[in-house]
Amino acid sequence: MSTNFNPEDFRIKNVPDSAYYVTNFITEREETYLLHQIEKTPDRRWTHLSNRRLQNCGGLPQQKGMIAEPIEPWLMGFVDRVNELKIFGDKAANHVLLNEYKSGQGIMPHLDGDLFYPTISTISLGSHTIIHFYEQDLGEEEGMKSLSDRRVCSLLVEPRSLLVLQNDMYNKYLHGIEEVREDILDETIAKLPARLPIGSKIARGTRYSLTIRNVPKTSKMKFKFGK
Repeated sequence: MSTNFNPEDFRIKNVPDSAYYVTNFITEREETYLLHQIEKTPDRRWTHLSNRRLQNCGGLPQQKGMIAEPIEPWLMGFVDRVNELKIFGDKAANHVLLNEYKSGQGIMPHLDGDLFYPTISTISLGSHTIIHFYEQDLGEEEGMKSLSDRRVCSLLVEPRSLLVLQNDMYNKYLHGIEEVREDILDETIAKLPARLPIGSKIARGTRYSLTIRNVPKTSKMKFKFGK
């Protein structure tokens, strides 16, 4: 991907501001390489949750700040590639959240919040998924809507792609992945490729997401020695 990246060439139309999608941001060979490196990761590096497992690379983001750690060399080259796009303003990505989603796993709708520079960039590996976006539940008694009624739009995210979310798509709308084994494509999904018509059914496999972000508040690790 050239450093002359023009985001308007990749903007997803007919969704709130702003979402950008780059197909084949990495090659099949690079995807195979990344999957191989992930498979070699010792189990102790993973945090196991009820519906997925994950790794924090570069440190653990917290409200008080992140103690910065080196990102593994096999991963850093892809972080640099995203940094070349200048999507974090004058900052650079310094953190990667690696999630593993097996078929039937997902994540509840959420906002990433103010721990991060307000941009999400995600490289997908292994399998597709569909990310749904929802209006927030403000708890008003009148006119309360169910989660499905609050859905604003959905995006099909395929392997080797890069998805970038900014502005309202970062700050305003919740995003989540349903816990299903098969996705049925409907008219609410933006920017469907021509080879996948409405009504298509796609079985999910194991997907890995590399969410590459900037944590503004960091510090270097300090060691305290006895007196």
